[in-house]
Amino acid sequence: MAAYFIGFAKVKDAAKAQEYSSKAGPTLGPAGGTLVGRGKLADVLAGRFDASSCLIVKFASIDAARAWYHSPAYQALVPLRDAAIDSTFLLIDEPS
Repeated sequence: MAAYFIGFAKVKDAAKAQEYSSKAGPTLGPAGGTLVGRGKLADVLAGRFDASSCLIVKFASIDAARAWYHSPAYQALVPLRDAAIDSTFLLIDEPS
């Protein structure tokens, strides 16, 4: 069953965020990740939300998404990510 990685980010350092994005993107393909969409937050309709952008990536399975996230290629970028953005990442099962 497919799974979706959903990432929410609030930029702390724009230059580092751009560098992180340019390096993280290429790690998706080898793991079978496909970018579904990304964009800036348009509106918060209810509740509190601090992120300014969102990214959605489709993987073949939860296991594939976890394998990508824990891969050496992606984990090498975590210090840059943490310097660049405040983030929240979720894995969602595809609805059946």
